[in-house]
Amino acid sequence: MSAVLQPAAAAPLLEVEDLQVSFGAHRAVRGVSFSVAPGETLALVGESGCGKSTTALSLLHLLPTQARVSGRIRFGGRELQSLDETALRGVRGNEISMIFQEPMTSLNPVLSIGEQITEVLRRHQGLNRWTARARAIQLLDRVRIPEPQRRIDDFPHQLSGGQRQRVMIAIAMACQPRLLIADEPTTALDVTVQAQILELLRELGREFSTSLLLITHDLGVVGQWADRVAVMVGGEIVESAPTGQIFSAPRHDYTRGLLGASLRLDSTLHCRSARLPEVRVVAGAGGQQRYLLETRALGATPAPLPDAAQPPLLSVQELRTVYRGAHGGSEVAAVDGVSFDIRPGETLGLVGESGCGKSTLSKTLLRLLKPASGRIVLDGTDIAALDERALRPYRGRIQMVFQDPYGSLNPRHTVFDMLDAALRVHGVDSHDERRRRIVAIIDRVGLPAGAVQRYAHEFSGGQRQRIGLARALVLRPRLVICDEPVSSLDVSVRAQILNLLAELKDEFQLATLFISHDLSVVKYMADRVLVMHGGKIVEEGDGQSLWERPQHPYTRTLIRAVPSPRFDAMSSRVAA
Repeated sequence: MSAVLQPAAAAPLLEVEDLQVSFGAHRAVRGVSFSVAPGETLALVGESGCGKSTTALSLLHLLPTQARVSGRIRFGGRELQSLDETALRGVRGNEISMIFQEPMTSLNPVLSIGEQITEVLRRHQGLNRWTARARAIQLLDRVRIPEPQRRIDDFPHQLSGGQRQRVMIAIAMACQPRLLIADEPTTALDVTVQAQILELLRELGREFSTSLLLITHDLGVVGQWADRVAVMVGGEIVESAPTGQIFSAPRHDYTRGLLGASLRLDSTLHCRSARLPEVRVVAGAGGQQRYLLETRALGATPAPLPDAAQPPLLSVQELRTVYRGAHGGSEVAAVDGVSFDIRPGETLGLVGESGCGKSTLSKTLLRLLKPASGRIVLDGTDIAALDERALRPYRGRIQMVFQDPYGSLNPRHTVFDMLDAALRVHGVDSHDERRRRIVAIIDRVGLPAGAVQRYAHEFSGGQRQRIGLARALVLRPRLVICDEPVSSLDVSVRAQILNLLAELKDEFQLATLFISHDLSVVKYMADRVLVMHGGKIVEEGDGQSLWERPQHPYTRTLIRAVPSPRFDAMSSRVAA
């Protein structure tokens, strides 16, 4: 975690040579070799399915029994491959620890967080119950869990996402390991919490002289925090170099493609003037795959902004949504006096951290929640005041694209059945008309015609998000609410979906409320931006001034927390 590389003469702490991992006929990892020096941060970068997590799990023999692993894994001079299970248990959690991407599924839901920390201390360090508890409280305090003496008896579900990740770090660092493996440790976290977690990892690394193997697809995190980078694709490491070299002079076409498809907050790109470059796979000599950065021109003149003089499509006025506490508890205003307009064809960005009220606001606009007060004027009608029968004709005019397309798609229905049901519910009685619209929208979102007869689990994450877009757009809405639509997608897939969103928005003249905690994505997509904090809109600005001259302290905090590479020479050279 140190920002300073160790001397070249220092012996590596971890050496991996020609690692091969197979599951039956499928080779998930192909001849991977790398090393990690004492005190160094090595970032293992690549997209979903490339073999990053399989590589990490193989280091600690945590793969399923059917996995076949070969190659050398030396740690502190010892060959880990030759250790029996008893010896390995002395290494896991003691000398090498791991932090997983999703703490809610990694922590035991039926044990308190204190029990889970003390288990590690008692097993590896032989502490008695009370000494281990005292040490666990110290660890919770060190990872900045408030009131650790009280929170130590809490269960995982009683903590926020950031707090759960801090507990995972406390468990991982309990025995002061020499190597920490962090597998996507901040992917699901807000930008300010992400910055806090990464800074905490760096502090603890310095304090305990711990090396870090950081597995991520977030190039902003890599550029700010890593000493060296290994780029992985198709089970192989295709490029490895110091971080500055990767960002300023990448050699492999896949690395150049990833960097080119990535968004940065200091970028001037906007969807009205340019599409994002997309990584395209082509066949090369000898059957080898090549990765090209493909750009599409939009024409000489940018798409015009919506006319500020035209009446709004949606006008939200002093909207308030209240949750009532259990057993007669006090009311909590999740949305507290919010007002804004969206004009036809406009994209309004909404940013803020988890719990600020963004999702509650979107559910209220869809009338999935009933507001306590205020107005939601859609096409001149206040839909906040309508009962369910009167509301029905308006539901098709506002549609939503969700963050997790798999969770929002019915696993028992084919794509055709899902889209057909949506059209029938909204009054399209003709079977031929429904089929025509389904075929047209599936083609428009870039899916093959045969996709309509398949189920959600048969698609990749990017394809499922295309299905989510098709389901929203097949009803021909006037307004689409996109709630974190690309936060779970890889860099290259994210570029494809954002380009598709921009094209569909222009083609169908859609108004869009674009909700995200990724400020670089909002900057690229939005014409205007709202900043939400504590249920209120604390700042509003156009697509340029808010980023360059933020007025509210909270907005400035959000912008400062965005990870940014320390190396600025990547732009023109990568594009070339």
